[in-house]
Amino acid sequence: MNDHGDNETGGEIILRAEGIGKRFPGVRALDAVDFELRTGEIHGVCGENGAGKSTLMKILAGIYRPDQGEIRIRGEEVSLESPLAAKKQGILLVHQELSVVPELTVAENLYLGELPLRSFSRIDWPALYGNTRRVLALLGCEFAPEAVVGTLSIAQQQQIEIARAVAFDSAIVIFDEPTASLTQREADTLFATIRRLQGQGVTTVYISHKMREIFAITERITVLRDGIVTGVLVTAKTDEHEVTRLMIGRHLDSYFQRALSQHGQEVLRVEDLSVPGRCHNVGFSIRGGEVVGLYGLVGSGRSEIAESIFGMLPASSGRIYWYGQMRKIRHSLDAIRLGMALVPEDRKRQGIIPGLGARDNIALARLDTLSRCGLISRAKETALFAFYQKALRISAAGPRQETSTLSGGNQQKVVIARWLALSPKLLILDEPTRGVDVGAKAEIHGLIATLAEKGLAVLVISSEMPEIMGISHRILTVAEGRITDDVGYQDFSEERIIAGAMARAPA
Repeated sequence: MNDHGDNETGGEIILRAEGIGKRFPGVRALDAVDFELRTGEIHGVCGENGAGKSTLMKILAGIYRPDQGEIRIRGEEVSLESPLAAKKQGILLVHQELSVVPELTVAENLYLGELPLRSFSRIDWPALYGNTRRVLALLGCEFAPEAVVGTLSIAQQQQIEIARAVAFDSAIVIFDEPTASLTQREADTLFATIRRLQGQGVTTVYISHKMREIFAITERITVLRDGIVTGVLVTAKTDEHEVTRLMIGRHLDSYFQRALSQHGQEVLRVEDLSVPGRCHNVGFSIRGGEVVGLYGLVGSGRSEIAESIFGMLPASSGRIYWYGQMRKIRHSLDAIRLGMALVPEDRKRQGIIPGLGARDNIALARLDTLSRCGLISRAKETALFAFYQKALRISAAGPRQETSTLSGGNQQKVVIARWLALSPKLLILDEPTRGVDVGAKAEIHGLIATLAEKGLAVLVISSEMPEIMGISHRILTVAEGRITDDVGYQDFSEERIIAGAMARAPA
């Protein structure tokens, strides 16, 4: 193993995987990977999309069978031929997409498949609820065993997944991008839960693109690139630059890029815009060549402001000026015709059609110019794809590769390409780098800077403080559906931006 770390983190080795290899048709996912875990440690796993992180974890969880290599638990070789076999060895994988059953209670979900029974196969309800209550108390959960799971928050549903680890005495719990759908407060609750598990001797594997989380909670970090382990680091003895270098094979000289552009004519001005229950008396403007960040906590109304401007949410009052002229935007088609484009927060549900190829997804917004007499020109579609594949560095095997099989960063580039094909004057990006690896993030940041330098007005909504501060010329903070501050980049500070996002809106 290429080990940049040492043994200072202590603990006996509970799991050792040696020489793990795995191939899929046309793809080498893992190549002779060595990986080890120590009892009670919190171990981070980093790598770009496609680096092999999830493949390795699915092998440890019994979902995939390795083509080569061996796995030892507490020194004994084991065969993890199924998730049940892995579970019997004490390994539990908490998926990014939750596997709870919303219609059942917490207790039923927790012990699904292994409900305590009385005579004649009757469920022992007192035992079920009693066992569940004890497990929830150990994790500090604040909901009842009888609660229907569908009524709980995403963070609470995730706690149920974790509670299974305690209920069945799991020794190793694997988290795959666990905070993707969580607020910061919910993420803090998750971290507290992981530390409780650590206090009980449970080993945790933590996969995340968010470096801040990796450095906040882990003790060691394994880095993968192209199916190979490039380093094993002691978290306290390394930094983000070293992890990034091992992930992408180079240093990021400028992780964030602020456009060096001259701000031109006012493109958009919003005055007193209100959507009942969503946003109130919103006012701001944005000029050509300017990148304006919109920052607020989840539920602050930041996305709703963008959606109202774009005609997705009907406004009850307010005025929208486009190049100085007041315009009525009744629906999204009005916004598109003016020259607006919106890349939505949830690209999988709102941005792409997963079963279509990358070429077809990009062409969707230009079908009128790519067809004649109702027949689409495949040659024109392919030429459009080729142009944006080169311009945005979209990594795809070909124009017909299903978009669902692309990495998160490449899916995002496909959505952006579709809108750029319309030559917009204003581009709205809602969480443009969510679920995207560090290399693709840097490319998207660079793209935003390039577009602004070419005169495009860009409105960026982001939950990541370093990102919003690193790429914006101005930041508008949002709280309770209102703009609470307008900060120029010379005055950026985390304290001021957080204060704006936490400000209580006037009654």
